[in-house]
Amino acid sequence: MLVEMTEYLGRQIYTPDGRLLGEVDNVIVDVDGAKIEGLYVDETAAVLVEESRPVSVPYRWVSAVNDVILLKYFPQRVSLKKGMSRAEEEPEAEPAPSAAR
Repeated sequence: MLVEMTEYLGRQIYTPDGRLLGEVDNVIVDVDGAKIEGLYVDETAAVLVEESRPVSVPYRWVSAVNDVILLKYFPQRVSLKKGMSRAEEEPEAEPAPSAAR
């Protein structure tokens, strides 16, 4: 069955246990590979995502697409690490050792 990407917009996404995550706001496309990479959800359910933050759901997690989108995987809860700056989240690479002469 061929589905146009625009048909995904506005469809509700449900977790494997039947909880509503939100509605598809955008589709993330790999143009070179000619495939869908993910589904972007702007307003998520607060019970699933802390502060109802936007999420991008990898398309490999999609189990079925019909009137709604059913996921085969989604974490029990997506939370944010509080009190950490971006620099603390990603450790800096160590400088390459200089060659002794």
